[in-house]
Amino acid sequence: MSTPELVTVTIDRREIQVPKGIGMVEAAAAAGVEIPVFCYEPRLGAPIGACRMCLCEIEGMPKLQAACTMTAQDGLVLQTAQTSEKAAEGQQAVLEFILLNHPLDCPDCDKGGECPLQDLTFRWGPGTTRMRFPKKTLDKPIPISPLIALDRERCILCYRCTRFSEGIAEDGQLVAQNRGVQSLIATFEDEPYRAHFSGNVTELCPVGALLPTTYRHRTRPWEIDHVPTVCGLCPVGCNVWATTREGKVLRVLSRNHPEIDEGWICDKGRFAFGHLRADDRLREPLIRMRRRGFDKVSWDDALDRAEEGLREANGNVAVAFSGAETGEIASAIARLSRQGLGGNVALLPDEANPALDAFRAPLSALRDADVCVVVGDEPVVERAPVVDLWLKAARRAGRKLVLATPTGTEAVPPGSAAAVLAELRGDEPREGLREAHRALREAAKVALVWSDDDPTGGVHLTSLAGKLGAETAAYLLPRSPNGRGVASAWLDAGPGRGDEIPDGEIGALIVSGDEAAYDPRVRELAERARFVLTTSMFMGEATLWSHVVLPGTSYLERDGTTVNLEGRPQRLRRAVDPPVLDELSWLARLGERFGVGIDPWPSAPLPAERAELPPRGERIALDAPAPTHPPPERSGLRLVRYRPLFSGAAVERVPQLQFQRPVAEAELAWADANARGIARGDEISVRSNGTSVTLRAAVSRRLAAGIVRVAGEHAEGLADSVEVAKA
Repeated sequence: MSTPELVTVTIDRREIQVPKGIGMVEAAAAAGVEIPVFCYEPRLGAPIGACRMCLCEIEGMPKLQAACTMTAQDGLVLQTAQTSEKAAEGQQAVLEFILLNHPLDCPDCDKGGECPLQDLTFRWGPGTTRMRFPKKTLDKPIPISPLIALDRERCILCYRCTRFSEGIAEDGQLVAQNRGVQSLIATFEDEPYRAHFSGNVTELCPVGALLPTTYRHRTRPWEIDHVPTVCGLCPVGCNVWATTREGKVLRVLSRNHPEIDEGWICDKGRFAFGHLRADDRLREPLIRMRRRGFDKVSWDDALDRAEEGLREANGNVAVAFSGAETGEIASAIARLSRQGLGGNVALLPDEANPALDAFRAPLSALRDADVCVVVGDEPVVERAPVVDLWLKAARRAGRKLVLATPTGTEAVPPGSAAAVLAELRGDEPREGLREAHRALREAAKVALVWSDDDPTGGVHLTSLAGKLGAETAAYLLPRSPNGRGVASAWLDAGPGRGDEIPDGEIGALIVSGDEAAYDPRVRELAERARFVLTTSMFMGEATLWSHVVLPGTSYLERDGTTVNLEGRPQRLRRAVDPPVLDELSWLARLGERFGVGIDPWPSAPLPAERAELPPRGERIALDAPAPTHPPPERSGLRLVRYRPLFSGAAVERVPQLQFQRPVAEAELAWADANARGIARGDEISVRSNGTSVTLRAAVSRRLAAGIVRVAGEHAEGLADSVEVAKA
């Protein structure tokens, strides 16, 4: 990496050397001088100088300049309001103008005590007002979605929110309307702000104009604590702050990790904490009774029944992991099963492929890669949402983005991920992949992303990555938040893989976590098990199979280690105490009965607050199996199911998140819809094997022809080949 050219600048009579082209706000910070800002936010792209709060005096220029729009050049002399009366007068005038119609309702505003406008007014403002006329008033608050309230009276038109919507999330749903004094922030065509990352604007807003409805009027800044932890709802592992008061989580904020999330989190990670206080949460152990469902029992009685059922299994024990466990919980379950019960069978939600470690890289490498190739049937934004933001950042930076997916730039049939990588690995790819094939060979930096449930993904990724001479990063997007950590814990607990599922009856099945029920293999095993022990936060499909149900905990109620999709171990901190006995505590008590020592408070060192990515491993030569090609064309359309991000037990129990859940619609390619006389919004019938589902039509020009895509929760009972017609 080349050394940046240094230039000499003078800031408030202090001469310093900084890299040429660096923003003057950062240059001043390097000199220990603060330049106050409102609209300036480096993550949003080029500065726009909208708020004028950063006005400074520049030698040789007759008028004050917005420092945020200036870059360091050799010989530049700048004076801030701390040393320049002219700059101080300008900043006071800016604040006076901003406060002209701004309501002075700080005692009632939820931003009070955390408000940059409030802070900068006290430090840089005039102290008194000359204005004696009534302030302009507007309707307030306006619910632009069930999650966000907009108070236009407080808005200072910094445009952070609209810039995020347009330039980062690229949803284009927040816009600025009108001009001059009539300017205001609104949603496009007054539609609800429905997007995966909408909640980020509530953090970006420097005043109380955009506030989360789940936090309004709940507490004050001096009453809360902030706990640093990691989001446990998807495999990205975003760093977050959990805001707590009196033992309750009231808010989740981003905790910028520039290599993982860059300070952005999705709405599921931001708002789904409400499931902790759900009315139907399990708080006592349950035992199945022969005639009257479940009975609540004490922990001792539940563990007695669990011990009895596990002993009667005589070593024929299987474990079904959800992938949401901490590494410590997964290790305790694995040791209990393997060392105490003699079990050697586990359903792992994701495969831990050590060959991927040779191509480990931070997620930020996606933005810097010359070529990014994405394969797989699952939409990246539904599986690992922040990865989708990194891919958009790569496209904005001018990188080549190849989306070899059913809805991508290179639309391919579903089930083609392995075949696409095989063609890119070979010498003669199909017509649509030749340009990508050539770009991969010429690129200095390459990123490969696999977004599919096919367990051979790691092999195909490493096989292609190993053939490229470029600096290559490979990312397999797992289904579960800690799938890699859980798989490692199982393998470390004893010899052998233990994932071969036996035929016939199973003595006992241990189901860990609510998410395990989404694996169809779990239901099949539960039907063959004489005894089922389940840990779950809520009653659901998994608990209905069970003989003993032990209440579970959330990631916000756990201490431990989690491993994200990069392979980075991160520290999970307990934000609040669970209302039940946590998993490690009851596993330790159960382990004692089988002679297995389990520490309820692990003594092993946890990762640091900002864990570094482990170094790359050694390359392992792997021969990728021949890809299975998609089935031949049929008379109907091929159904592609996907699991939406906004699904699962946590989302279902947060009323404000319900509008984010996928509507009952089927996405059709434009050619297929046109051939059937179907227009967007029409009610259509999707049929197969005697099952018919009525859905709303969504027509896409990007979806590959011959495919209909439906969220899994709306496709129950449908086969892989369906007929579609107007209802």
